[in-house]
Amino acid sequence: MIISTTPTLEGRPVQDYLGVVTGETIVGANILKDFLASVRDIVGGRSAAYERALHDAREQAIREMAERAREIGADAVLGMDIDYEVLGAGNGMLMVTCAGTAVKL
Repeated sequence: MIISTTPTLEGRPVQDYLGVVTGETIVGANILKDFLASVRDIVGGRSAAYERALHDAREQAIREMAERAREIGADAVLGMDIDYEVLGAGNGMLMVTCAGTAVKL
């Protein structure tokens, strides 16, 4: 499955547009990660725990979108966009969504 943020793929003409596909994931931040992140904020540096959680959430949303595209016979997803949002009580949840156009090449 080809996934691209561009609206076209050079040398690969689109034969059919199959519709918009999406992927979503919501992850919670636990107390230990919050504590370690706050320590990192005080002493400087990057928060590896949050970076890992963000990476995993993004990959899961993209996988879900690709699976939905496969289910409708797509070869590629074009024009993919990823959005991030915090939600929940005290902003304790992270939502990652992605969307693009499923196409047959």
